Amino acid sequence: MDIKVDLLTREYPPKVYGGAGVHVEELSKVLREDLGENNVEVRCFDGFRDASNVYGYDVPKELQKTQTHNVNPALSTFGVDLQIANDCAGADLVHSHTWYANLAGFLASELYSIPHVITAHSLEPLRPWKAEQLGGGYNLSSFAEKTAYENAAGIIAVSGGMRNDILRCYPNVDPEKVFVVHNGIDLDSFKLTGEPTDVLDRYGIDTNKPTAVFVGRITRQKGLVYFLQAVQKFSKDIQIVLCAGMPDTKEIEEEVSSAVEKLKETRGNIIWIDEMLPKHELTTVLNSADVFICPSIYEPLGIVNLEAMALKLPVVATATGGIPEVVVDGETGYLVPIEQVQDGTGTPLDPDKFTSDFAAAVDKMFSDLDRAKEMGEAGYKRAQDNFSWKSISKKTIEVYKKVLG
Repeated sequence: MDIKVDLLTREYPPKVYGGAGVHVEELSKVLREDLGENNVEVRCFDGFRDASNVYGYDVPKELQKTQTHNVNPALSTFGVDLQIANDCAGADLVHSHTWYANLAGFLASELYSIPHVITAHSLEPLRPWKAEQLGGGYNLSSFAEKTAYENAAGIIAVSGGMRNDILRCYPNVDPEKVFVVHNGIDLDSFKLTGEPTDVLDRYGIDTNKPTAVFVGRITRQKGLVYFLQAVQKFSKDIQIVLCAGMPDTKEIEEEVSSAVEKLKETRGNIIWIDEMLPKHELTTVLNSADVFICPSIYEPLGIVNLEAMALKLPVVATATGGIPEVVVDGETGYLVPIEQVQDGTGTPLDPDKFTSDFAAAVDKMFSDLDRAKEMGEAGYKRAQDNFSWKSISKKTIEVYKKVLG
């Protein structure tokens, strides 16, 4: 298929901080293999990239926040989107990722009369806590996403659960235009490289202790606050390693910090790494653990679970969103049931029951580490068989064919 595709994204290496950035990085690789190196261009935020067919954009000077000039970050985002949209001339199709780039995709589609495809990694109506972070900018991010979704030629949901959420949040979207293509994992990229690191010694991680590890940004959707409540309820012998940084707001950062300090006083055996580790160091930390923890209250798929499965870690996760499409309860880990408020926040109806059930699932996993290891092996095989990027590229190109007619 001879088409030129522009991938529009906020995140792209070396500026990757979440699952969407990992997704675009890997998708761009396999699409270039299938469509041709020069037929796939990436347009991203955070300035110049020294890479072929990758174009990075800075926020216009007039929309940059300084000590004397306050600018809402949503407006800064729109400033980048305008530049990206202008430069999509010559593309046959634009493919945007997250609300940060959705407006650029919509504008480019209108400007050049080309199809706009969206991959849905999350939805603004299901993240109302972002109003804490963006203030009135949340209204702007919601406007950009809604406009893009309702006018897109095609929408790729990263899970069946996400597809249901899209149609519930945006009832004006034609269901025939929403396709499910799961996130993927490059198993080889999560092998230990042998690159030297003192990360375990640096943070005092004891490899002789049974260890559970959490990886994620400090944001409401990741459920870290609930997990820290659950930690009080399970065995003190379990070493907890939190790889948690980039808080959405000062408020949630302080909330997590206070909870961690309390746990250090009451149970100990908890380590908080508050920086975003380089990949080889994060892989080393994950490889030293016995169990991966995913307490999210909103998760369209949960690429972090695939990353854990790539390292043969069993997973204890919340049975919400797309997670049950990745983690098989009793086979590759344990799923913790949750009844949630249907107001977009995902808040547990009974927080005490949720945290108690989560603690019980963790204790159950650590009560039989031989069984846990078997689950880790099963998780690796599941990731290998069902979530390869090569198959995801082919499914994505099928979506392109449909919208191009």
